[in-house]
This record gives sequence, C-alpha cells and structure tokens, in this order.
Amino acid sequence: MDQAGLTTEQVLKRDIPWEAYMTTKLISGTDLQLLRRYDNRSESYRAQLLDDDGPAYVRVFVSILRDIFKEETVEYVLALIDELLTANPKRARLFHDKSLTNEDTYEPFLRLLWKGNWYIQERSCKILALIVSARPKTQDCITANGQASNSKRKVTSIDDVLKGLVEWLCAQLKKPSHPTWGVPTAISCIAMLLKEPVVRSSFVQADGVKLLIPLISPASTQQSIQLLYETCLCVWLLSYYEPAIEYLATSRALPRLVEVVKSSTKEKVVRVIVLAFRNLLSKGTFGAQMVDLGLPQIVQSLKAQAWSDEDLLEALNQLEEGLRDNIKKLSSFDEYKQEVLLGHLDWSPMHKDPIFWRENINNFEENDFQILRVLITILETSSDARALAVASFDLSQFIQYHPAGRIIVTDLKAKDRVMKLMNHENAEVTKNALLCTQRLFLGSKYASFLQA
Repeated sequence: MDQAGLTTEQVLKRDIPWEAYMTTKLISGTDLQLLRRYDNRSESYRAQLLDDDGPAYVRVFVSILRDIFKEETVEYVLALIDELLTANPKRARLFHDKSLTNEDTYEPFLRLLWKGNWYIQERSCKILALIVSARPKTQDCITANGQASNSKRKVTSIDDVLKGLVEWLCAQLKKPSHPTWGVPTAISCIAMLLKEPVVRSSFVQADGVKLLIPLISPASTQQSIQLLYETCLCVWLLSYYEPAIEYLATSRALPRLVEVVKSSTKEKVVRVIVLAFRNLLSKGTFGAQMVDLGLPQIVQSLKAQAWSDEDLLEALNQLEEGLRDNIKKLSSFDEYKQEVLLGHLDWSPMHKDPIFWRENINNFEENDFQILRVLITILETSSDARALAVASFDLSQFIQYHPAGRIIVTDLKAKDRVMKLMNHENAEVTKNALLCTQRLFLGSKYASFLQA
C-alpha cells in the first residue's frame, strides 16, 4: 500500500509480534505485559489505562520507537500515540511526567522526521509539535524533560528540538515529501509552533518568512481555504516579532494579504488578516502602503458585512481609526516622494490638499527638481490612466503654488507631453491634462481661478 495514503485506522488493524520482540530482548517482559493490556482494546478501556498509568505507556512507546526500526511496527506505535493524543490533546502532558526525567522523549520523533516514509514523517511531526507545545515552560532552561544538566545521559535539548523541527518544516515548504500533503502539514505545524518566541527566531533565521508569501492567494476549495487560513495565521503570529516584520516589509506580503481580504468570505481568514494589519499598521511604512493599496475603502466594505466575531469587529474599528490617522500623517513630503518614486500614483488625500502644496512647494526643488522629472517621466512612459491623471494634476498644482512653476515645468519640456494627453481615451486623463495645459499658458497669476 502507498504509505502516503495510510490512515491511523488502517495501521491499527495490524497484528504486531510483541512476543517475538521480547524474545529478541527488544522489549522487556514488563513492556510486553503493558502492551498486551493496551493493544486491541476499546477506546474507553485504553483511556482508563492511560488515566491510571499513562507515563508507563509513554515510556514503552518511546522505547519501541528508539530501539525497533521495522517500518510496520514504527507506524503502528505512532498510530497508537496519534490516537491517544487525537482523543485528548491534553495527554501530551504525559510525555513530561517527572517519572520520565531520564527518558529522551523527543529524540525518536525528531529522527523519524528525516528517516521514515510520509506516514511516519507526518505523524512524527504532529506528535512532536503537540508534546513540545505541552511542555512546562520552566523546563526550557534545563533540558528536554527537566533532567538535571549534570546527568551522564545526553538528552535532546528543547532548543535542538525546535530548531530541528523548523529545519524540517522549512524543507517541506521548499521540497515537500508528499506532493499534496507536505505543504499543508508543514504550515499547520508552523502555525501551532509560532506562538513560541524561539521558533519565531529560528523560522526567520531559516528564511522561512519568504516561503509563506506564495501561499497567500485567494482560495476556493475547503483544503485550500484551510491552508490559506493557517498561512495567514502564521503571518499574524509573526507580526508580533520585529525581525519578521522587516522581512514582511520587503516582500509582497501586504499586497497579497489585501487581495485576499478583499475577496474572502471566510470569517476566520478575514479575522487573522485584519488582526495582522492592526499589528503592522504602526510599523515602518506599512501604514502608508496600506493607504496606497486602498485598504481604507476595503475596511469600509468589510464593516458593512455581517460578521459574528466580536474580535473582528473591534479590530476593524481600530484599523479604520489607525488608517485615518495615517492618512493625516500622509500629508508630508516624504510620503508623497515615496509614492511618486515608486510610481504608485493614486488620488491619496495629499494631492488635492492646498495645505500640503503650500507647506511643501519648496521641497520640489530638491535634487534638481527630481520629483518633477519623475512625474514627467510617468507622463511619457506610463500606460496606467490613473497615474497619468494624477501626474498631470500634480504638475498643475506645482504651477499654481510655485512662483516660477510655469517656467520650470516648461524648461523641463513637459508642455508637449501634457498637451498630447488632452486627446487621451480616458476622460480623467483628458480632464487633468487640460487643467495642466491651461495653467501652463495662463501662469500662476490666473492659475488659482482654474479648479480640478
């Protein structure tokens, strides 16, 4: 059978020759007795055994995974552990019982991530993530299961476990072991582990942030929606971590998230994206980028929809208020300069704000009128009607507010290009090219009589 298609139910139907393992001394007589009591029993009976003697069963399962390498047996024991944790995830705490202090409960799972077939890898990843997340955090400064650092037996440290897990997860995102389930399994596990500060650090150092970006795209099927949700959950968790924010700022993360939130109807997807936006809003140039990408209008649209999640509604209100504050701050020449140099011209508030032009008109003289030259280049090369309209309007504003505006724009040879745009097929371009042309011919003395 294809191991990738195996289910826990199928694996648990096998008969494992425990007696033969005892004969060859791979398990002890006590282990055999525990396994006979547990194997092929009802879920309620097993639950009682785990309640009474859970750590003993953990010790048996871990020792089998450590000492026995037969694939069918490894799969079977992983299936037993998977079953008990699926029935009650809180049982992950059993792996941290004080009686297991001298057991290296992490090592077998960490090794099997790289050694086994897909079923073994996938179950080892899931189990390891659960038991790592359930550990008492006070043990981190000691060793894997709280073992004293002067013990003779080497125990895998929690740092080694988390780094090893992150390494395997990033490897899955680059080159999945399974074509269908490799990436979703990795993302699901990363989303669980990124609550850990040390995992965030390891993930960023492993260049993991950029591996998430291609997965942020509108989804339709149930499987792809879940993958999208967990990917966006990862981004939200990373938005609390400064080094990760620097990576997000230099990637296509923000435009992709905006595209998804604009079209998604899945509340849980919208929620984690909006929460991520709220975290990122005050960081670096994210606020300016959000305004540039039209997020204020999208937030208005989202607020008009019937969401049931109160956290989402509160986050939308906070995001709206934060974006409003950013729009006020955007009336600064640095933000305007960034918009022009990036070529992302749109009708952001500053373009038609008289105060912005009066306060910043002399800044246009910087670097030999660099910004004016870029605006004229946009008029010559852009095929985007909105950019052409805004560039034409901004040149007309410069002519109106700068004492020598008409002469400077004429000297920069913008007149012919603007006049050509008066015949453009787009009405918005035509209107603003006409306004600019009129101001060029009339000069600043009469320019204020012409309104956009």
